[in-house]
Amino acid sequence: MNVDLKKSSSNSSDTSLTNEEQEAKITEIRRLIGPLPEKLAIYCSDAAIIRYLRSRNRNVKKATKMLKQTLNWRAEYKQEEIRWEEVAHEGETGKIYRANYADKHGRTVLVMRPSCQNNKSTKGQIRHLVYCMENAILNLPAEQEQMVWLIDLSHISVRVTRETAHVLQEHYPERLGVAILYNPPKFFEPFWKVAKPFLEPKTQNKVKFVYSDDVNSKKIMEDLFDMEKLECAFGGNGDSGFNISKFAERMKEDDRRMPAFRSRETTQAAAPSETTPILCHV
Repeated sequence: MNVDLKKSSSNSSDTSLTNEEQEAKITEIRRLIGPLPEKLAIYCSDAAIIRYLRSRNRNVKKATKMLKQTLNWRAEYKQEEIRWEEVAHEGETGKIYRANYADKHGRTVLVMRPSCQNNKSTKGQIRHLVYCMENAILNLPAEQEQMVWLIDLSHISVRVTRETAHVLQEHYPERLGVAILYNPPKFFEPFWKVAKPFLEPKTQNKVKFVYSDDVNSKKIMEDLFDMEKLECAFGGNGDSGFNISKFAERMKEDDRRMPAFRSRETTQAAAPSETTPILCHV
């Protein structure tokens, strides 16, 4: 897969490996991983391996270990088989949904509203999260690898936060571009001190606190979004808030597209490619 990381606003750095060094690391990781069934091989494309290398500071052994853990998780979890009908109950309140607009860099936007929680089952909540992550990846443009999270913080669960952080950091490395924590309540500061240790330093640096009555916060949103499209709940002028009927139709349509997407990814993973420098994450 030809991964043009330079096109991504979130994959910039001032140091990189040479093509030869990168090819050697990718080849070594594939050797260490060994033969894989087709349904897992799609997660070992050049682009995927590069994300794991970046996540582990280009350390082959650490990246290989992380990737193996993800492959084992995917083999057991079978996230590719999750469909809207299975998680519809979880999604009906709009606690997590893909917005129908992207940010200015073309990144998929996932809206998270913990206050709309409708299930005490952590297992059900995480399965719904995984479905939404896979859907967000499906809708990323070809030149983008990362997404944006818009999080309305009026309700928080430490237990779910811990499990969410684990799944996202261990199995979706380098997929987060920026997380906007919108209007966090006063009690959030002590919670943030509790939640922070669950997050890697690189992830912590991607978290932005935004307040609707703060001028600097407004600038953050204006730099990231077309304010005419951004929904009013996050300070924009758009009227595209959550509508379960419309959202369900979008998800069902995406479910129908998923097999073709998987087939394309399999082809790309198997094909030889030109490589581009692995950029050190900052």
